[in-house]
Amino acid sequence: MQQTLTKSLILFISGVYLLSMVQPNLQNDLALWGYGIEQGQIYRLFTVALVHGGVVHLICNMLAFFSIGTPLESYYGRNRYIALLLISLTFGSLASYLFNPPQASAVGASGMIFGLFGAYAILRKKFGGNLREALTLVAVNMAIPLLIPGIDWKAHLGGLIGGALTALVLKPARGNISSL
Repeated sequence: MQQTLTKSLILFISGVYLLSMVQPNLQNDLALWGYGIEQGQIYRLFTVALVHGGVVHLICNMLAFFSIGTPLESYYGRNRYIALLLISLTFGSLASYLFNPPQASAVGASGMIFGLFGAYAILRKKFGGNLREALTLVAVNMAIPLLIPGIDWKAHLGGLIGGALTALVLKPARGNISSL
């Protein structure tokens, strides 16, 4: 079985989570803090995806990442997929930073994952697929913060927009959509 970037990232993110269990300051050092960004710690816009608020948070994010990321990685190819991940993560992190108070903190890869949801929806529309399925996936996941307090819906929305915009301009690595 081929080792994809998605699988490698899942292993890495999960490893960072395990490491944070024995190094409690690690989560604080990598989380997205508005005050940290204001002090020039720009790396936090990206390292936020490496830390999670518990094992359930990690598992939910990694299952979503695997299920949506795997076909998108196959469709776009490694380099374009990396661009999609980074742009989605950046949009999600910037939305969290810009629209939350500076003392707020955020953890998790969901901004990046929502970018994958956005790209998936654009591709379904582009290729005449069942858009209702993609929009239902987005709607259900956007509703979760309404049910569970403390989830940063701003990062979700930012990532969703970033991924959708990226999908509008990225070309596939392979000319087929069979993986979607």
